[in-house]
Amino acid sequence: MNLENPLIVQGDRSLLLDVHAPLAEECRNALIPFAELEKSPEHLHTYRLSPLSLWNAASVGFSADDAVAVLQKYARYDVPQSVCVWIKEIVSRFGKLTLLPGFEKEVKSEKGEVSIEQYLYLTAASDPIYKEILSNPIVKKYLCACDELPRCFMLKLTDRGTIKQLLLQSGWPVKDEVPLVDGEPLDVSLRPVTAGGKNLVIREYQKSSAAALIGDKGPGTGFGTIVLPCGAGKTVVGMTIMDMLKTSTLIITTNISAVHQWIGELLDKTTLTADQIAEYTGGSKEIKPVTVATYQILTWRPEKDGPYPHFSIFHERHWGLIIYDEVHMLPAPVFRVVAELQAVRRVGLTATLVREDGCEGYVFSLVGPKRYDVPWKELERDHWIATAECIEVRLDLPVGREVEYAVAGQREKHRIASENPEKNEVARQIIERYPEDKILVIGQYLSQLNDIAKMLGAPIITGKTPNAERDKIYADFRAGKIRVLVVSKVANFAIDLPDASLAIQVSGTFGSRQEEAQRLGRILRPKERTSRFFTLITRNTVEEEFGSNRQKFLAEQGYSYKIVRYTDESSLEQADCTDFLLGY
Repeated sequence: MNLENPLIVQGDRSLLLDVHAPLAEECRNALIPFAELEKSPEHLHTYRLSPLSLWNAASVGFSADDAVAVLQKYARYDVPQSVCVWIKEIVSRFGKLTLLPGFEKEVKSEKGEVSIEQYLYLTAASDPIYKEILSNPIVKKYLCACDELPRCFMLKLTDRGTIKQLLLQSGWPVKDEVPLVDGEPLDVSLRPVTAGGKNLVIREYQKSSAAALIGDKGPGTGFGTIVLPCGAGKTVVGMTIMDMLKTSTLIITTNISAVHQWIGELLDKTTLTADQIAEYTGGSKEIKPVTVATYQILTWRPEKDGPYPHFSIFHERHWGLIIYDEVHMLPAPVFRVVAELQAVRRVGLTATLVREDGCEGYVFSLVGPKRYDVPWKELERDHWIATAECIEVRLDLPVGREVEYAVAGQREKHRIASENPEKNEVARQIIERYPEDKILVIGQYLSQLNDIAKMLGAPIITGKTPNAERDKIYADFRAGKIRVLVVSKVANFAIDLPDASLAIQVSGTFGSRQEEAQRLGRILRPKERTSRFFTLITRNTVEEEFGSNRQKFLAEQGYSYKIVRYTDESSLEQADCTDFLLGY
């Protein structure tokens, strides 16, 4: 027992970190490789050990003994033996199933046509594991027993990702030792000076994250996920990886504005020319050595149960790298294609691996394990992202709508609370209170946003805004021609508005932590002034409950909320106080 140590390890596999203890910062850095941060309020941060977090660590060479040693070094009290035993048992599962290069086989169709099919070997470390897999009805249809080798299965190359995904669900992570194939070469380098005339400096954490993904280019490297806060330059990380691999690249992102943003960044910061880069969207379907596409076009199909015609883009070219921007947003149909593309180097870029559907494991098994992560507050401390304050303003529901709310169904309750008309006036007061800020008003419901935009005389961007008009409005905002911009959830992802310093969230998506993180990210580009993130919540409604869930992610990153009870405009003065306030 050492009462000076910062860590309390509990039998339920939760870890409590006392942030005021002398070794707290050192301990936090040691936990990052193998523990998941759950919440980080002012005094005690909570981490959780999970099979996925430990398998993530094991896949990049972090052993069970390494994890136990960290816990024992920093623990204030004795580490429960059951936790140590569990860690070793869980980590021991990684590597007990291994994918290895296989063979090619000629296959003759009913018409007599001959084709070549590629097969892989899946080996089990012991007879009990082999028999368990053999008796699993879900995976058995993808595997054939291999009589030539002991405890070995054969599977088609195209089933490589599917089998990894299914076995992970069964509690058996697969160690993939099949080498990745090289794609078409492409002479691409980062410019020392951008096309805009600025020196291009790659930050150390950007270099480290790219290097962590590529490794030594041997088996087990070249695929994975990089987790960095919004505003930390994930696009630059992607371009750094392209510079290191020098190969044809497919980039998939969330919307057409993000496609144009990627293309602009590539032209500005790399030696690529316009005739080497193509856009693959609803309006333009070209394929070139570097192609930027949207998830939406890939998942479009003319018939509900028909094929996805644009999946062919994955096979149109011999890609050497695929970049999944905002990888936590990977739609289910694209997971299917990612399962087939296991021979290609691939990277997922995201600010958070949180998925409300619990499919983080799909990202792990199909795109790859987390290769690099850095805490938001660490980059804020080093001035790589903006300092931010989060303020929740709680308003009453108008008396005339209380009965309507009381008798409404659960879903309608959320909408009534979200569209509280009192929010419009409070948003206007906040905007007038901060005349030096460039402001985003963000919401879920279009009728509400249209009313606010009309009241403010501000432009609005929704899913219905034509792409050309959308790009022009974004450009005017960046240039300072627009100070206030109203946006729907189309602006949640992959949009770079570097000078935005204040956001007002008037409504959201049923408590999505992912959405909360992305919306805060719109104002985290580094700047001299402190950014402010206001959320307007209707008191004593379901919106309070959903709001608490959304806050959870920000609490995990170390942000605390000021909570202000709104009665009149003077209540907003509390938002500028230095103390944590609850204006009740």
